[in-house]
Amino acid sequence: MAFESLSNRLQDTFSKMRGKSNFTEKNIADALEEIKLALLEADVNLEVINELLQHIKAETLGDKVTRGVDPSQMFVKVVNDKLIEILGSETQELVFNNKPGILMMVGLQGSGKTTSIAKIANHLKTKEDKNVLLVAADLERPAAIEQLQILGEQIGVDVFYKENSKPVSVVEEALKVAHAYDVVLIDTAGRLQIDQNLMQQVIDIQTLAKPDEILLSVDAMSGQDVINVAKGFNESLKLTGLVATKFDGDARGGAVLSVRHMTGVPVKFVGVGEGISDLDMFHPDRIASRILGMGDVVSLVEKAQETMDMEAAEKSAERMMRGEFTLEDMLVQLKQVSKMGPLSGLMKMMPGQMGQMASQINDTDASSQLKKTEAIIQSMTVEERRKPEIIRAGRRNRIAKGSGVSTTDVNRLLNQYKKMEKQMRAMSRMFG
Repeated sequence: MAFESLSNRLQDTFSKMRGKSNFTEKNIADALEEIKLALLEADVNLEVINELLQHIKAETLGDKVTRGVDPSQMFVKVVNDKLIEILGSETQELVFNNKPGILMMVGLQGSGKTTSIAKIANHLKTKEDKNVLLVAADLERPAAIEQLQILGEQIGVDVFYKENSKPVSVVEEALKVAHAYDVVLIDTAGRLQIDQNLMQQVIDIQTLAKPDEILLSVDAMSGQDVINVAKGFNESLKLTGLVATKFDGDARGGAVLSVRHMTGVPVKFVGVGEGISDLDMFHPDRIASRILGMGDVVSLVEKAQETMDMEAAEKSAERMMRGEFTLEDMLVQLKQVSKMGPLSGLMKMMPGQMGQMASQINDTDASSQLKKTEAIIQSMTVEERRKPEIIRAGRRNRIAKGSGVSTTDVNRLLNQYKKMEKQMRAMSRMFG
């Protein structure tokens, strides 16, 4: 997630507040200075920074500090509440007032506009069971139509296109068949910068299509320019929301913190990876929680529910609670975790030290190790998975050869399994 460096700096600041018996002008001033530097490094807008700092100072030095509450905890709460307000307070969902609902995607070249509209199409199809039509109205960029066709085929969504035509004509023809769909998503052309031709084209499409939603795609790593681009498009189109791409990066992500406050345009989605399903709704409270190092357990549970085979997970959990834990259970767990995405991304959603350890995870190495472990277990017979104690030297050699690893790797896995089995038995006794 973006803001990893910011999150680490803020957590360091909060840790210095622990042990303070009360708030003083001195310790508040020191904390505010550190927070200011952290936000400046993250490229948060200076106006937003000043408002946040003034609010923190007023709340912590005022009469609203609750007696008997640890000052460091109160400090975190004050920062958290104001961050949520700056980020937009509430989750902004897509709103379609007509049938079909029409969404228009705009943005500059290189902002991930075409990929974003395909991700939204996938979101609407898989999570809201919508029948979606993608309209390829970007006729400026070479291969834009082909890219949208490939993405549409990948997610099983129809793509309307018409070569050697004008963008407005393409949209006009698409609207003639739109009645057969629940939602129509229009991908428009971009430019390297905002210019008169670009704005006139998207205004003409808006006038014709009368979209319920006009979303702007912005690169979360492009710094303060995000605000300028949003202001430029919003003046002409009255944007309904933003899609922040590359939100899984860390550099200069602070402008996304500022854009809602500076433009009044809410962030609706964030791109969190290159995969077609790597798109998240923007939840201000959850993002604030992650920035402050408190994790995002709600999003973690939602991701698990979306990707895991819950029946297999429940059966495995039942056996573990009975103190029964086999290599088959271990394989089920590994497959479930791999479906949920990169390990570092999952750890970032965990509160406390687990979340802080995410930056130490090499996802490439973790993925490679996961595949190696799966290969070893899958090279075993059913009996060996259920009764690992029967695996002697001859069987270990066969398993190592069958999975393309060394016997050392097999031994290491079996030792890990023994430790996990011991822990599961202890847990089973603990819970009766």
